[in-house]
Formats: sequence, C-alpha cells, structure tokens
Amino acid sequence: MSAINKIRKQAAVKMKNIVLPEYDDERTIEAEKIIRREGLANPIVLTPDVIDRDQKERYIEEYFQLYRSKDIDLEAVKKLFADPLYYGAMLTREGKADGLVAGANHTTADVARACIRCIGLDERFTIASSCFIMEVPNCEYGDQGTFIFADCGVIPDPNARQLSCIAFTAAELAGKVLQLTPKVAFLSYSTKGSAKTRAAEKIAEALAQLKSLSPDILADGELQGDAAIVPEVAEIKCPQSPINGKANVLVFPNLEAGNIAYKLVQRLSNCRALGPLFLGLNKPASDLSRGCFVEDIVDCVAVTAIRAQ
Repeated sequence: MSAINKIRKQAAVKMKNIVLPEYDDERTIEAEKIIRREGLANPIVLTPDVIDRDQKERYIEEYFQLYRSKDIDLEAVKKLFADPLYYGAMLTREGKADGLVAGANHTTADVARACIRCIGLDERFTIASSCFIMEVPNCEYGDQGTFIFADCGVIPDPNARQLSCIAFTAAELAGKVLQLTPKVAFLSYSTKGSAKTRAAEKIAEALAQLKSLSPDILADGELQGDAAIVPEVAEIKCPQSPINGKANVLVFPNLEAGNIAYKLVQRLSNCRALGPLFLGLNKPASDLSRGCFVEDIVDCVAVTAIRAQ
C-alpha cells in the first residue's frame, strides 16, 4: 500500500473538522465531495452562508486586541477578515475546527501569515516552518521512496537553532502521519567536515542542538545528498554514520536549496509532493500550491486530519 493510501485510511479512523476557506475555487468544491464520500474528515467549506456574522465580528475584535500594540487599526483588520482565510484560521484557533487547509488561490506567504497570527506558534519552538511529504515512484531510497523534505516553504536562511526545530518537527510528523521511524539527515555540500566553512559548521551546530532537544532521534549531519540516502556512498564517506545512508527526513540548509530540490524531484521523477505542511503551529495547517490538483487538496486534508487526531 502506498504512503498516500495509508494516509487516507488512517484519516478515516477518527474524523476531524478541517476548514477549507477557498469556497470559490472549483477544485476545493470537488475535493469536498471526495472527502465526504471517503469519510476522511468533516470539511467545513466557508461559503458566505456558513460564516456567522456575530462570530466574525468577535474574531475581528479579538484579532485587533491581539495586535493593537503593533499599530494595526481596526479598519485594516476588517479588510483582512473580508478574506475567509482569517475567519477559518480563527475557527481553528478557537477549536471549532481541528485544522485548516488553504492555498489553492492564496500564496504561501498569505496562508502562513494568517496561520501564524491566528493559530499561533507552539511555545516549544516559537518558529513556524514547513515540509513536504514526497512519494517517489520506483525508488529504493528513503522508506521505499517516501521522504520528508524540510523546510521548503517558510524560513529563508535558518540558523542552527531553527534548523534543529525544523528537524524535530519534521521527524515528529514522519512518525505521526507516516508511522515511520524518522532518520534525519542535515544536508550540506560537505560530509563530516570535508569542507571547512561557516555554512558547514552551522549544520554541525544544528545536529548538536537537535540531540539536546531530543536525544533519541536518529540523526546525522552534515551530509551530502548521496551520503544521506545511498548506503554504499555512506559506507565510503561516513562509515560511522548512525543513519547508514538510509535517511527519510531530509533537512535542507536553506529555503533556496529545499524549494529547488522538491520541485526538481517532483518534476523529474513524477513523484507526489504533499504540502507545504506547516510545522511549529499550535494546531495543524497545510498550504497548497496554486497549481494543485483536486487530489492534492484531498490528501492535504487527510494529513491535517491525522495530525489533529
């Protein structure tokens, strides 16, 4: 059974309420039908008749009070809430929805901003990042072609602490959603000090901080891509590595590398790429590519539902 099929099966075990703000997108409407038919979640599509006017006014006031110290005025807040995205994010904050999926007609920056401001950050990390679930067909690497790629959507140039948080939350997702034992590789152009630069040193610091955060996570770095996922190469370049060239969670040194990598792998191997899935929030939320297909929305809802279980 493929990773995606397992995700759908697991989501159906305990249905959760997942809000879909983009009611005017045809793909969202079609996805809602499939989600209901397969019993993956209870989708809340925010058509105008679903939005409660009194509740919306309360959310506007609550948001205004949260951020008034940042010199935002009430009229500006009302403009934000003209978009159902913010109403949906506040529903999730309040627990009236268990998670949120959007991005079919919003940019990642728009969705991330609404989620960070309304849903809030997990106090353990105080940063938001993202990952993709990658399912590569006919692939012997990773976990039979299944990987987590992080961060590919949010933090442009993470420092060592941020990288350690990205790794921890991505590993957490791998365990909960994919039921994998995470094997984390911090990627670099260097393997174990083969290049003496500040960039490589940052990766080593991130590994040390991850070990401090969670000693039990199987992780290594800095590793070149082939040393991370090809056992034969790992045996040559880093024979003492605890992951032995079998990484399934790949942590990229910056957003540029991560975003380029996921898009190249997606196009060159015809793999499924689910995400960006936001990490580090108080409640689960997922972004979508504006070029997404109906099945992408369905599967992101399934992932978000599992994370809320």
